[in-house]
Amino acid sequence: MRITVIGCGYLGATHAAAMAELGHEVLGMEIDPVRRTALAEGRVPIYEPGLADLLARHVASGQLRFTDSYAEVAAWSDLHFLCVGTPQQAESLAADVSQVHAAIEGLAPHLDRPGLVVGKSTVPVGTAAWVAGRLITLAPAGAEALLAWNPEFLREGHGVEDSLRPDRIVLGVADGRAEKLLRDFYRPMIDAGTPVVVTDFATAELVKIAANAFLGTKISFINAMAEVCEATGADVVDLADSLGHDVRIGRSFLDAGIGFGGGCLPKDIRAFVHQAGELGVEDAMTFLRHVDGVNQRQRERVVDVAHAMLGGKLAGARIGVWGAAFKPDSDDARDSPALWISGQLQLRGARVQVYDPRARETAREVFPTLAYADSAIDACRDADLVLHLTEWPEFRSITPSDLDGVVAHQRIFDGRNVLDLDAWRSAGWNVRALGRP
Repeated sequence: MRITVIGCGYLGATHAAAMAELGHEVLGMEIDPVRRTALAEGRVPIYEPGLADLLARHVASGQLRFTDSYAEVAAWSDLHFLCVGTPQQAESLAADVSQVHAAIEGLAPHLDRPGLVVGKSTVPVGTAAWVAGRLITLAPAGAEALLAWNPEFLREGHGVEDSLRPDRIVLGVADGRAEKLLRDFYRPMIDAGTPVVVTDFATAELVKIAANAFLGTKISFINAMAEVCEATGADVVDLADSLGHDVRIGRSFLDAGIGFGGGCLPKDIRAFVHQAGELGVEDAMTFLRHVDGVNQRQRERVVDVAHAMLGGKLAGARIGVWGAAFKPDSDDARDSPALWISGQLQLRGARVQVYDPRARETAREVFPTLAYADSAIDACRDADLVLHLTEWPEFRSITPSDLDGVVAHQRIFDGRNVLDLDAWRSAGWNVRALGRP
């Protein structure tokens, strides 16, 4: 089919390239001229495994191209995917849906024939109803300009895979025609066995934010248990393994560490809490405030541990940090626990040197005052303490002998509970981790 993708950030660029890979002709709409130029040249302004090759190949073939014209978008296709961002508002916990509003106000006046707008952005409940109303009001096609809500479930680092082989397809529709068109569009995935859930707008809007709230709850639970483990001498990794064998619980997202971050989980949880208050069900979502609180506390605990490992003297201490992205296989430093911890240590007088395989430039935009090393070993040069904060495979491959003659003091903190603590201790290092003896 011919389709358009409105908004070509992480979600939109990945969706556009993946749909081109499936054989669709794709026109991407991006108003940011720098991003649009990069994409039109086949360059991805973000790091996502597999995306650069996919995008470059389909731009070169002509299967995927980009524009900044809503008129061109409306003329090109009758199936439009809305993929704009919904960040947290600067002065509130609420989601900022201004990009959704702007996109609809720009597109709708050009919709002069029957078509379908498909929302994929994560939005508060009620947004779809507003969009549907604006389409009827502004589009020359009137009620023939249909709406569906089809939330995305992309995991950063696995975005291409999740786009091509999703684990479920959720269709929020108010019209059978919208459902039929989307079933036809997703037919190869459906035929391959991907389950489909057809529901209403409100439920479709809730699915993504509820999923993120649940995952955040699971992470904060095991992090709270890590603190209990420290108080009792138990091992949180063994505890998580034992819990994970229970099919009702599962092992995924039960890894204790420095907490979650990125552009989705934190802001979605806060937006959920905010809307619960607007809906009059704030008491039902009170636990999410605690989930967010536990997550923030994990970061503060790392700062406290670093302070203790340095004998109570942060000022002037040299600290080497492995990791700046909020997770491996990503250059996303938004609300990164690793970067927050690094910044806090610097603010308290430490001399912090950070290395990340992919996120150095995005981290520099967030914390330009930090020092950034060219390698994991360079980050540890003359360090009094090494912090392992992002779970890149590269860091797990480093051995104590690799740092012989590099560090000033043999102290390491494993914030991801994946290093071989016994090996480091056997080499004479002072080792700490959260929730482990």
